Amino acid sequence: MRVLAAMSGGVDSAVAAARAVEAGHDVVGVHLALSAKPGTLRTGARGCCTIEDSHDARRAADILGIPFYVWDFAERFTEEVIESFVGEYAAGRTPNPCVTCNEKIKFEALLEKAMGLGFDAVATGHYARLSFVDGVPELRRSADPGKDQSYVLASLTPEQLRHSLFPLGDTHKSEVRAEAERRGLAVANKPDSHDICFIPDGDTKKFLERRLGQHPGDLVDAETGAVLGRHTGVHGFTIGQRKGLGVEQPAADGKPRYVLSLEPVSGTVKVGSAEQLEVREIEADRPIWPSERPLDGPTECVLQVRAHGGTADAVAEVVDGRVRIQLREPLRGVAPGQVAVLYGPDKRGDLVLGSAKIAVTA
Repeated sequence: MRVLAAMSGGVDSAVAAARAVEAGHDVVGVHLALSAKPGTLRTGARGCCTIEDSHDARRAADILGIPFYVWDFAERFTEEVIESFVGEYAAGRTPNPCVTCNEKIKFEALLEKAMGLGFDAVATGHYARLSFVDGVPELRRSADPGKDQSYVLASLTPEQLRHSLFPLGDTHKSEVRAEAERRGLAVANKPDSHDICFIPDGDTKKFLERRLGQHPGDLVDAETGAVLGRHTGVHGFTIGQRKGLGVEQPAADGKPRYVLSLEPVSGTVKVGSAEQLEVREIEADRPIWPSERPLDGPTECVLQVRAHGGTADAVAEVVDGRVRIQLREPLRGVAPGQVAVLYGPDKRGDLVLGSAKIAVTA
């Protein structure tokens, strides 16, 4: 096959490209330039998609003996990822930009261009297992539970998965680093990237305030309705947040308060106890079924609402095109805008059954 290897400049994508070459594919490496001003992206040990990353990717491609290109996706990244991120926060929701980037950039824009140029598949360094049964894709958790990235891939369509390769799905991270060392790849010990690449200093609240300005509102006790303080905008908060609330007086019981809800129209941020954060029911829309198998009636499964952690046994079913999820035990800090990913075929399974965007919690 003709395979386009997406090379971020990290160890995972370099080894994934190497394995694609070793498997006998005709491989071309590509690095995605995601900012018209690369200096605005994070650099160093916590970087992602920066100039130094492109240099690391090029050096890895040279060692592998494959052609290498840099493709400019900055405009689309700004529109699809950054603007979407800002808009979601403005609406009082909590997005995951890495999910959006995988969906809209790496497996929509990139795959679309790759297919147009005659490639058969795109290979990435994601930790997830992908197999096919009678031509139907099955996306599963990685063999390395600590690095599993099936959650951020669960929004991919069956057609996108048919043209995807995840060569690292059956490998642990320590083995990937050791393999990179054996292959003479300089990125063997390069630290993993973290945080949001387009927020250089890691201060999400400050970034959003620069984009959205200040929209003052009240901090309100959800139980009593008492105004506890003022804030500069709902976009500065997330559901479940405890620190930096700006509450001017302690709770009567002396316990910490958490953000319970965000109301962007009125500008109200409601806070309350940890117990009030508990969610037992979720309604999610825009479902995607990677294996082309929508739920057929109530289904025992495992729900995951964050890339790392946030799991619970649940029963899910499709009602009027939406996914309704009843949790067997409550989760805290579940917010509209997050992605709900269902694993099965029962609560012991690791197959991605589907994903949907959380709209309502109770």
